[in-house]
Amino acid sequence: MIAVSVLKNFAFFKNFSNDQLVKLEPLGKEETYQAGAHLYSNGDPARSLYLVMEGKVALFMDTYVGTGKPPLQVTVDFITRGESMGWSAVVEPFIYTLSARCLEDTKLISFDSEKLLDMMEEDNALGFKIMQSTAKVISNRLTHTRIILVGERGLSTLTEY
Repeated sequence: MIAVSVLKNFAFFKNFSNDQLVKLEPLGKEETYQAGAHLYSNGDPARSLYLVMEGKVALFMDTYVGTGKPPLQVTVDFITRGESMGWSAVVEPFIYTLSARCLEDTKLISFDSEKLLDMMEEDNALGFKIMQSTAKVISNRLTHTRIILVGERGLSTLTEY
């Protein structure tokens, strides 16, 4: 169980009322990982929504640049203290769209997707707030991905892979 006072520190919960945070409090579970730990891979079932309390996590994807060549790993975003990841836990088809690896020793709050979805179904106002916050995360991630894509395209005009 994670205290409401801790949840208030996260941008994800910025516009949530105290009553809504009290409902979420028992769903949060603290987890710790060492640097180098792999949290999930692109294509895995999305079982948790995460908030970073301490540390740094890289979100990345593999890109294939040619037949017979190994994939290049492209970092899409870095998630640090106060930020969230794993939005796929509340959006169908509930499959992670990126991979995640801890770059530092990391402390997370995880929310089990099934319990969270049940609560969202039970309390539609809370569910709406969660989806609003999720949409903001997706929008920011898309922006970061676009920046990287533009950088990759620019690089490909300067050098040959």
